[in-house]
Amino acid sequence: MSRFSILPPDQNRFALVNTTIPSVAIAGHQLSSKDGLSEADLLIEDGVIKAVLPKGQAPSDYAKADLQQGMVWPCFVDAHTHLDKGHIWQRNANPDGTFQGALETVDKDRRENWSAQDVHKRMEFSLRCAYAHGTGLIRTHIDSLAPQHRISFEVFTSLREAWKDRLALQAVALFPLDAMDDAPYFSDLIHVLKTSNGLLGGVPKMGPQLTAQLEKLFKTAEEHGLDVDLHIDETDDPDAETLRAVAETVLRHKFAGKVTAGHCCSLARQDEERAKQTIDLVARAGISVISLPMCNMYLQDRYADRTPRWRGVTLFKELTAAGVTTAVASDNTRDPFYAFGDLDPVEVFREAVRIIHLDHPLTDAARVVTTSAADILGRTDIGRIQQGQPADLVLFSARRWSEFLSRPQSDRTVLRRGKIVEASLPDYRELDSLTGA
Repeated sequence: MSRFSILPPDQNRFALVNTTIPSVAIAGHQLSSKDGLSEADLLIEDGVIKAVLPKGQAPSDYAKADLQQGMVWPCFVDAHTHLDKGHIWQRNANPDGTFQGALETVDKDRRENWSAQDVHKRMEFSLRCAYAHGTGLIRTHIDSLAPQHRISFEVFTSLREAWKDRLALQAVALFPLDAMDDAPYFSDLIHVLKTSNGLLGGVPKMGPQLTAQLEKLFKTAEEHGLDVDLHIDETDDPDAETLRAVAETVLRHKFAGKVTAGHCCSLARQDEERAKQTIDLVARAGISVISLPMCNMYLQDRYADRTPRWRGVTLFKELTAAGVTTAVASDNTRDPFYAFGDLDPVEVFREAVRIIHLDHPLTDAARVVTTSAADILGRTDIGRIQQGQPADLVLFSARRWSEFLSRPQSDRTVLRRGKIVEASLPDYRELDSLTGA
């Protein structure tokens, strides 16, 4: 499939015919499906999807691009990232690949290097990567200890405005919950979140203060109308049960906002009955869960000279079966928490299928980087193919799951409002000017 000749010369009114679409990503249409894939024709006018039709039903007066059964996906949703940390590996690598090593290294790099200029350059580089890969919506967590919360959120809001016609962006404040004890800081952080339309986040930890901290966190969120997105139990310690504590707090407060929990690794280390009880609480509380399979497999169960014994991910299938909305996302990219990655949801999806065993069957697996991820972020207008919505699509030569999951799909064609995106991946050499690179 030639990237720049796939569409007819007149791109204002055309049809993509003989396509294969993940059925779960088609909204408002019931098409026949096999292995979770539907054959369809898409009519596109003035950058909008006019109709989703069964294969072979595109009207004769439309110029046609025959995809020869190639897949068409909606633009992706990356629901949990760290744009402010990205691409610092070259100047401050994790010394041993451990979680503690990552914490200490990032803290050092932040104190030494995170000026507005530095954060802006790395964040924009990441956005260019995501855009070229075909992502339409990103949520990033932002390290928010003072004074960094002011610096990084100002950079984020300027980039959100600059990129508003290309990428939808959301931001979450990331901080240790004991920082709430600093009243002037916490009050200022809430002001920053309200003025930047951000979310309240944080890292709850087991201990005698956990209940009081969660009470304060959710009371604050309720008072100020903020949704909550937390880093939860990113450890292999089975006694880490902050997920349970969060669910109990949400239920006790009858919290009306959206609550998202990322990681939840220790859930997979607990005995079956205890884990099931927690999962039931999470489902009752309406908490969504995002797994970060690549980063968690990199960090979890890493001990010197010892082969890891588990994959690091949460009980994804059990949570989903209980009715919890679940998704996967990139998490960190080229920083001490994950040495690799490029904010490519195709890679995230491919690795999630392998790590979490989302195959057998693959019928609705595509939802984890499209519809489910968009639902968690409150954007049901993104991450799905639907009549009346912008033609924000990603075209692939791969026709079936085996083809799609066996290669990195670097020959994909990205459309935004029906037009080919000619953006290419930025060269890493552009980052050479950063301090210490």
